[in-house]
Amino acid sequence: MRFNEIKDESTAMVNSFNEWSTLKEVVVGSPINYDTQDLELSFKVFFHDVAYSAFCYPYYETNGASDRPNETQESQGLVTHTLKRKYLEELNEDVESLVSTLQQLDIKVHRPIALSKAIKFETPYWKADCIPALNIRDQAIIFGNEILETPPQVRARYFENDLLKPIFYKYFEQGAKWTNMPKPIMTDKSFDTSYISGQNVPAMQKVYPQNESEFDIGHEMMFDAAQCIRFGKDILINVATKNHYLAYQWLQRHFEGQFNFHMLYQFADNHIDSIILPLKPGTLLLRNPQFLSRLPAPLQKWDIIYPPEPTENIFPTYEDDDLILTTKYIDLNVLSIDEDKIIVNSLFPELIKTLEKHGFTPIPVQHRHRRIFGGGFHCFTLDTVREGSLEDYFS
Repeated sequence: MRFNEIKDESTAMVNSFNEWSTLKEVVVGSPINYDTQDLELSFKVFFHDVAYSAFCYPYYETNGASDRPNETQESQGLVTHTLKRKYLEELNEDVESLVSTLQQLDIKVHRPIALSKAIKFETPYWKADCIPALNIRDQAIIFGNEILETPPQVRARYFENDLLKPIFYKYFEQGAKWTNMPKPIMTDKSFDTSYISGQNVPAMQKVYPQNESEFDIGHEMMFDAAQCIRFGKDILINVATKNHYLAYQWLQRHFEGQFNFHMLYQFADNHIDSIILPLKPGTLLLRNPQFLSRLPAPLQKWDIIYPPEPTENIFPTYEDDDLILTTKYIDLNVLSIDEDKIIVNSLFPELIKTLEKHGFTPIPVQHRHRRIFGGGFHCFTLDTVREGSLEDYFS
């Protein structure tokens, strides 16, 4: 058999242009062995908005020692937070329930390689502990028939997409394009912290010390795919830092003439898929009215569904040494199966009722520890094949 005849006929051609067309194939992340988090510079910069919120978890120091019971100080100066076994076991149960639900809906589910053990790695510039490919929406996105891998913002995730490569190769064999944006060196000086300077956080030099390195090249391209929301020919992109802006420029040049990229300047710190998600042409789920005027003019004419305000009692009660990584709006991170059916967290019944009121069919799936592991159903999935083609929804 010739090389160009080797194909997996059970896998379709990559095709996904928006967030709502009928879903045919999807990748669901794996939480196996998600045991630790490195509390180093990139982690703190990424999660700064919740790290110092009273609603979330107390301010923590990493100046050489830790008095929190589930944090350890390694010899290289890296503070590591250990996640409780109970949370991981329950997360595994909930993710498997999501997989089962998708399969019952006749959707083909792909899974990444699971971490069989903890993996420590180092580049010439820093050390980290690899985390599993759970929130796979963050570092890969589908633009039509192209798989695009985005440059990581957290060091522990530098090699995370290697766990997705068997899936991507299958799609490549079916004819998909496959592009990887330039990967950053990620020295301390690579991070633009000016956005954080304007936030209500402790002194920058104390919380975000940036050490000098011979490998410093200035601010680098660092950007998560979850900062993008796809509307066919038009793509919304949140840009809060110089790191994001460099990626925005790259995307404009790479896809010139194919897509229109609309920059939402400092719409959020990073991801926006718990703020805005289109549910079908003409209908948006939007966190609250304060975001409406900042959207492109065509979207301001769409029907807007404002969800009920989440309350703390819909989340598990956590202990002081647990790190809470998301805001209380994480359950807006829903996954559309088609223009009618939407997978929603069963633990937020008020949102289910709101969607039903607007004519949608919610499919409840339990997701308990979304705030500990930093993602909802949209975060945990990468929709690789949806029906439909490139369309203009803004004209």
